[in-house]
Amino acid sequence: MYRWDTHVHTSEVSQCGNIKAQDGVRLYKEAGYSGIVITDHYYSGFFQKLPDMTWEEKIEQYLQGYKKALAEGINLGLTVLLGIEIRFTENPNDYLVFGMTEEFLLANPEGYTLGLKDFKKLIDEEDMLLFQAHPFRSGMVVADPKELDGVEIYNGNARHNSHNDKALAFARENGLLMSSGSDFHETEDLSRGGIIFTQEIRTNHDFLQALKGSEKKEFVAAK
Repeated sequence: MYRWDTHVHTSEVSQCGNIKAQDGVRLYKEAGYSGIVITDHYYSGFFQKLPDMTWEEKIEQYLQGYKKALAEGINLGLTVLLGIEIRFTENPNDYLVFGMTEEFLLANPEGYTLGLKDFKKLIDEEDMLLFQAHPFRSGMVVADPKELDGVEIYNGNARHNSHNDKALAFARENGLLMSSGSDFHETEDLSRGGIIFTQEIRTNHDFLQALKGSEKKEFVAAK
């Protein structure tokens, strides 16, 4: 059995995060996880703070948490994959994108300006999946299920009421894929969510296939 957290932030990139990437990897390894997806916030506010940089330099800054986590994961034997938590300028919704690559980010500047519909069309040409994160949390607007691959049915962040029961019902009603994540920002968030898979995962492709697969998955929830 392989335990994964699909929603992890680093303090290097996510302003709301308080755990350094290397420390987060160590904590997840000690907690018995096989892997994590780094999903730092990808939105206009982060990049606007870097006005004098080229897009390539901005992406290097954006990826610093992931790259530090990746290096520590290799050192400790924990698989680390790249995702993003994107917020478009059209509303305050957050979306988790799985299967993300550095090459895609470099080739598609300021993706957060596209809006959900156009961004979804763009990644449909790639090996990626888009899930709405915590869709029933206060302030969110539930997206058109036609524009989603999946829904985060369980968000373990203890400082928000994400109404996970409603998210699960929405996913089931619309035949959407499901994910669970801790929404890790603080030490108290460790191991409050995730997915237990029956197959080993080493790459983005492995992860996407496991999310889409028919094999039974166990969704981790906070005790």
